[in-house]
Amino acid sequence: MRVLSVLLGITLAATFAHAATPQRSTDEIIKGTTAADWRRVDPKNVMLMDLPLGTVVIELAPQFAPAHVRNIETLTRDKYWDGLWIIRSHDNYVVQWGDPSEDLPGEVRKSTGSVTNKIPPEYERPLKGLKFDALKDADGWARKAGFVDGFQAASDGTSAWLTHCYGAIGVGRGNPPDSGDGSSLYVVIGQAPRNLDRNITVVGRVLKGMEYISAMPRGTGPLGFYEKPEQRTPLGPVRMASDDPSAPGYEVMRTDSKAFAEIAEGRRNRSDTWYVRPAGYTNICNISVPMRTVAK
Repeated sequence: MRVLSVLLGITLAATFAHAATPQRSTDEIIKGTTAADWRRVDPKNVMLMDLPLGTVVIELAPQFAPAHVRNIETLTRDKYWDGLWIIRSHDNYVVQWGDPSEDLPGEVRKSTGSVTNKIPPEYERPLKGLKFDALKDADGWARKAGFVDGFQAASDGTSAWLTHCYGAIGVGRGNPPDSGDGSSLYVVIGQAPRNLDRNITVVGRVLKGMEYISAMPRGTGPLGFYEKPEQRTPLGPVRMASDDPSAPGYEVMRTDSKAFAEIAEGRRNRSDTWYVRPAGYTNICNISVPMRTVAK
């Protein structure tokens, strides 16, 4: 009985010690990082899209969808996006941009120039060759969830794929799996629709500017499409950061760093005084990887 009492006392003491340990905020953790805790984003993979409210910064993921990313980069350099619009804003789901005449009978779709119009779907890729930083928590949609180069990802142990978390960029398509060529893109603005994982090619994520996209007025038509031209929001200049001398550099926190591990644990077990019951669990879409703007 005494042994049990001693063990119980040790357990309670450890629990109270953990609860009493001050938990640093994300800002405090970031302030304590060093250069080794960050990864510089290659400007060749950064797409800048101007909207009336501000610039949206997108990091593309050629390691997961090389053919689609090549098309998107070609379309961007061909100025395909300039003069097009935000064509859809589906509440708690996605915002989409592209050519509104794409599916309208009798309308001429804007030329996509020299891009490949039929691409095999790039829903997943071999896990081998990727550095996959796995979360210790279980995932309801995959064997494991974690991060690859800061992108939220999942794996079945053999393959890996990008997940449909808030801010993920996907390729619009019709029913045929090879009907998405990158000329119509969407971003997740609502609760993560993980059922779309491995059903649509995910080509990247928004690094900065989600507040400009998520603020789009909701569409009044089916699936959130705008019914009238005046409802659409025009796209300003869209370009690759490597082609824009005025663009800054961008860094994302390394997900194998101690700093990021502390952030992830903070999402799992909040120990500040506001929380009555720590969850003891988090999922991949609840953990955002910090980014920052730096000198080029």
